[in-house]
Amino acid sequence: MYSFLLRIALTGFLFSAAALGGSPEFQVRDGDTVVFYGDSITNQRLYTVFTEAYVLTRFPHIHVTFVHSGSSGDRVSGGANGPVDLRLERDVFAHNPTVITVMLGMNDGEYRPFETDLFNKFTSGYRHILDTIHAEAPNARVTVLEPSPYDDFTRAPKFAGGYNSVLLKYGKFVREIGAARGLTVANLNAPVVAFLKTANLVSTEPAQTLIEDRVHPSPGVHLVMAEALLRAWCAPALVSSVGIDASTGAVHAENTAVDSVVLEGGLSWTQMDNALPMPVEVDDETLGLALRYSDFTDRLNQEILKITGLHPGSYRLQIDDEVVATFPAWQLARGINLAVLKTPMARQAQTVLDLTYRHNHLRFARIMMVENALKEYRPMKLQAAIDAMDSLREEVVALQRSAAIPKLHRYRLIPDHIR
Repeated sequence: MYSFLLRIALTGFLFSAAALGGSPEFQVRDGDTVVFYGDSITNQRLYTVFTEAYVLTRFPHIHVTFVHSGSSGDRVSGGANGPVDLRLERDVFAHNPTVITVMLGMNDGEYRPFETDLFNKFTSGYRHILDTIHAEAPNARVTVLEPSPYDDFTRAPKFAGGYNSVLLKYGKFVREIGAARGLTVANLNAPVVAFLKTANLVSTEPAQTLIEDRVHPSPGVHLVMAEALLRAWCAPALVSSVGIDASTGAVHAENTAVDSVVLEGGLSWTQMDNALPMPVEVDDETLGLALRYSDFTDRLNQEILKITGLHPGSYRLQIDDEVVATFPAWQLARGINLAVLKTPMARQAQTVLDLTYRHNHLRFARIMMVENALKEYRPMKLQAAIDAMDSLREEVVALQRSAAIPKLHRYRLIPDHIR
């Protein structure tokens, strides 16, 4: 328990002024439609769902539409769900995107040592995708993603150099063409490799669950990938920051409003934040590893509370009459990160994440299990079923957006000797 609380304190202590403001503007804007285009890794709907949940909880008052258009087995030429031009028209341009992400390459190298012919097919096909996007959606802001890694790090490579060395060559091309065309580039390989190596040094067996088949990442790896994408978009770390001097009642607050400060019988106040913490399912073992061995919390999830001027001793923090944790005065003076605790705000954010999963599962079911599965048979009620599922998904999205709106909370800090 002590080491856990110390980690909370250190997280708050390390929270820098740069994280609190002055960073470049976040690249997703009110009114945007974001389309994630890619292969089965995108089709897992995990790094994309985490990205969507971050935007919903961090910027709850803007309206952004997210479309997850991954297709298992895809290459730059397309795949089982159609050739690339059909895929782009039906699964990207039909949604009138203002933001498009592209992640391909895992399947293009065919899981073999580097071959020049395959690489040339990839580079030619990738250029065709970017050219088509430029022609059909010239105002869309494009982010190209260097392919996530093949796991040659928790197990021995299957051939000399390993398949990830091939993907690094593909990623170098993506990085260079992105820079040449003035696109945003996100490296989804290097931070995951660093995570795999660190986890493997600690314990090989859990590390091997992070990308169990070496290709398709676990939720924990997808969280690290989402961080890489969000940071490329200049995502802010700040959820909220509150500092209160318990001896004077003086308040410093960022991205939140603090009111009704009372110094008697401890310290109490009300707080209305502008954002929620990023929801993370800590019960998932791989997500726990990601939070332990990556910088996700420091970089993207800072909900800081700092109380100075307290008498020495321990204090119970209550939010809405619920005891969250007990902290020594020195720790509160250094600052704690509420985002890593089980708070009412975290539970609310978890509801947002749950609804994000559910509306995306509904869309997948509508497309893959109803529309595509039955269209060749042309049943009379097919269109009615499609319309009903679309209407249901829209209702779930409305619930998701409503759940993301922060609520007023009552805080109390009570000396532990007072019961």
